[in-house]
Amino acid sequence: MINKNKKALSGALAAAEALRQIEPDVMSVYPITPQTAIIETYSQFKADGLVRTEMIQAESEHSAISACVGASAAGARTATASSSQGIALMHEILYIASGMRLPILMAVSARALSSPLNIHGDHSDVMGSRDAGWLQIFAENPQEAYDNTIVAMKLAERVNLPIMSIMDGFNTSHCIENVEILDDEKVKKFLGEYKPEKSLLDWENPVTFGPLALQDSFFEFKIDQEKAMEEAKNEFLKVAKEYKKISGKNIGFFEEYENKRAETSLVLMGSAVGTAKDAVDELRLQGVKVGLIKINLFRPFPQEELAKALKKCKEIIVLDRAQSIGTNPPLFMEVVNSVRELKGRKKISSYVYGLGGRDLFKKKIKNLLEGKVKEKYLV
Repeated sequence: MINKNKKALSGALAAAEALRQIEPDVMSVYPITPQTAIIETYSQFKADGLVRTEMIQAESEHSAISACVGASAAGARTATASSSQGIALMHEILYIASGMRLPILMAVSARALSSPLNIHGDHSDVMGSRDAGWLQIFAENPQEAYDNTIVAMKLAERVNLPIMSIMDGFNTSHCIENVEILDDEKVKKFLGEYKPEKSLLDWENPVTFGPLALQDSFFEFKIDQEKAMEEAKNEFLKVAKEYKKISGKNIGFFEEYENKRAETSLVLMGSAVGTAKDAVDELRLQGVKVGLIKINLFRPFPQEELAKALKKCKEIIVLDRAQSIGTNPPLFMEVVNSVRELKGRKKISSYVYGLGGRDLFKKKIKNLLEGKVKEKYLV
């Protein structure tokens, strides 16, 4: 029997609760809206003696992630959290963390990037880091923010790659729902003790992290990274299966909602999925054959699996909460790459929504699915 307790938690507090149960050896942090609630809550856990984590209050996000790199290379289970300009300031070190194959966990409350200054949610920050070699998992709601954080830590350590457990800023991070919390001991048993394969502090087996690699070796390092990312797809499903045993939760590459017999499929990720599901339900009652696919795992992207799920639909509508200035939006491009070899030409449309925290209402989604929206921005 699975023992679970329900708590009314925001997404940020749910992530902090998961981190408390993970109890990383080191957590290096710097505050930024809307992520601050995660590390603020965790700091209170530390002050109350509920965790033994060594917390490093760095002077910037660049310093915070740099300290994480050092801690992880030394063999510590390591975590941090950030948003927006904080992730942008970390950008240089994100590549170093992934290149060194360090399993650092970053809890993210996704937020718009300046300029102009905006503190509200969209996916600009994490899409700006999508090719930095980090695994990325997206949450729809506080429950998934909790579950994904635990799964993310185990997955990162299984494949030796850093990972972002992502929720939408404010829409998820600051909205409260009932969240099922697992018993502490079950989570600790699920994760197990972290035993790194290599460590800077293992003086009996000395190693070098981040050496100089010139033309004769750099390419091979990058090939190995790509192989590890591909391996992460299989390991993600294994970890998710193990997590289901203690939680009852099904976590896949994506979730199909009314999609099996849909002629039109909506593809998106994050907090807007709940609103989109309501729109699909209402249109289904009217006889409209629409469905939805919610992407959970964005890096590595499950191209083959998504193509199979979209094989029978006639039209695909992709909603992005980020832009790629000068070209098509990121999720749209992933979907196009996924279905390009399917037989039969499909109509694929791209729409951008929710930038800077702009609300996306059910009526707008219904209009979109009914073919009443012509512009590419859902404003």
